[in-house]
Amino acid sequence: MKYRLPSNKMRVLFLIMSFFVAGKSFPTHLAPSLFRTTPQVRRSFQLMHSTTEENSVSAAAQTTTCSSSAISKNISQLSKEIGGNGRALIAWDFYRLGIDPELFFGDPSGALDEDARNEIIKLLPSKRQTQVLGNGALRELSKVNPDGGVEMGIASLSDIHTSSDGTTKLLLKMKDGLEVETVIIPWDDRERSTLCVSSQVGCRQGCTFCATGRMGRLRNLSADEILIQVYFATKICRVSKIFKIDNIVFMGMGEPADNSDAVCTATRILTDRQLFQLSQSKVTVSTVAPDPQSFSLFADAPCVLAWSVHAATDELRKILVPTTRHTMEELREGLVEVLRRRPKRLRTTMLEYVLIDGMNDSLEDAVALAKFSQGIIDAVPQCKVVVNIIPFNDIGHPTYKKPTIDAVLAFQRGLLGNDITAYIRTTRGDDESAACGQLATSKRTKPVP
Repeated sequence: MKYRLPSNKMRVLFLIMSFFVAGKSFPTHLAPSLFRTTPQVRRSFQLMHSTTEENSVSAAAQTTTCSSSAISKNISQLSKEIGGNGRALIAWDFYRLGIDPELFFGDPSGALDEDARNEIIKLLPSKRQTQVLGNGALRELSKVNPDGGVEMGIASLSDIHTSSDGTTKLLLKMKDGLEVETVIIPWDDRERSTLCVSSQVGCRQGCTFCATGRMGRLRNLSADEILIQVYFATKICRVSKIFKIDNIVFMGMGEPADNSDAVCTATRILTDRQLFQLSQSKVTVSTVAPDPQSFSLFADAPCVLAWSVHAATDELRKILVPTTRHTMEELREGLVEVLRRRPKRLRTTMLEYVLIDGMNDSLEDAVALAKFSQGIIDAVPQCKVVVNIIPFNDIGHPTYKKPTIDAVLAFQRGLLGNDITAYIRTTRGDDESAACGQLATSKRTKPVP
């Protein structure tokens, strides 16, 4: 179904407000058209849904990364910069909802009516529903976010794809014009959503089954650019009535170990009880492990560690991950050393295994993986290993094919029969470029000249 926007700007404003106040899902594909209207309409849409404003390519080309904004600062850090703990808490009440407080409180046009404001205020902690950020606080906050606030200054929403099962892919455009994906995966059985975030634009690891690997690494994302994915996804969930996000996995575009500083900063912000408020056990960082030291980069990060292993033998691993320079035994020992040092609650680890027809899906492969996994369990006290079986998703590879459901189930039985916990990842979003990186590569992401 296609929507036609009214030409009169007041009718557009009325349309936006009616969707918001009525608690209905706004048709998000209208956002680009709205932002080709007037500044007042653009500001209104940002305030209520808070979506995005199109960035100027020439302005975006001036920088490749974002400086540290409010969204990557904890309460203590932000309070020092904007003049008080209370101000910082109020600002974060809004960021946590996917709303930019600079837009909400600095609304000279009066685009939000009283009913719309009240609907937002009801979402805040009760003890701060009557508090505001005054002009002085907003001036200080604008210094922290010098490029126009968190929403306008870090990234804009470039594209949204929603599949028939509700999986929603967001394509975010950074200030330099490069684009990254983040994916919202709602689960009806538990009425919550998982968010898959990216840590880089592209990836240098070159996994032969991965769409992102074809891009090469264009650049790392800053902590701001990682966290803005959570901000926009939270916004879309709130406005479109998608289940709330309670689980975040770093399994999108990029290799976290190649950008560990920003990833670790992001995990601390995500799990801070005053900020995004996620449980440490609900944030997972997955690395393909370029070397044994890759795991140690996340030894103290407040998250669960996952290893994109994909093979149990050196020969097969080299085919699937051609940048591999270490044996599987060496890489496993690197993981074991880190798990031994971690708190008991964070010693659960996930081994991710992309299952490819005729490549790594035989019973012999399952038995080899079970033996390899048992080596971790035996070496780390109170460690739980979970194998996540991921049926290959077609990216146009000339020979790799998706395995049959019988092959997938047989592989799982091979692991379970050897006392290894194994789950099959449900394929989601097949009709909307479900494989990691496909939406971005289909848009021909490349640096701005």
